[in-house]
Amino acid sequence: MSDPISSIMHATVTPVSMDDTVEIVELLMKTRHISSAPVYDGDGAILGIVTATDLVKFHAMGKDPKIVKAWEICTYRPVEVTPDTPVIEVAALMLEHKVHHVVVMENEAMCGIVSSLDFVRLFAEQNRR
Repeated sequence: MSDPISSIMHATVTPVSMDDTVEIVELLMKTRHISSAPVYDGDGAILGIVTATDLVKFHAMGKDPKIVKAWEICTYRPVEVTPDTPVIEVAALMLEHKVHHVVVMENEAMCGIVSSLDFVRLFAEQNRR
């Protein structure tokens, strides 16, 4: 578990604009089979992240997904780590912050994302051997 988080992160990330509607974000997440989408501001900086949990909470409020924007429902300032952060440290951070997604940043640019499912996958792979 001292491997770097880059060993299990997803390097292909599907970002959304802060002004995309919840409807667009949800459709994108559904078609790409992903549980989160980073939200970028107008300058290309990461503002937050929309997760499946955020979408569940949104729908519970009964608001219109065609009107509400991604920035209105995203989790602001997600937990960030570098690609060389040990897997065990990232797991501890996720537990500490009670989050299911962590953004992997390098030189102020996002290079990947890790979800709690990635840790389940890692655990399953290590126990198949």
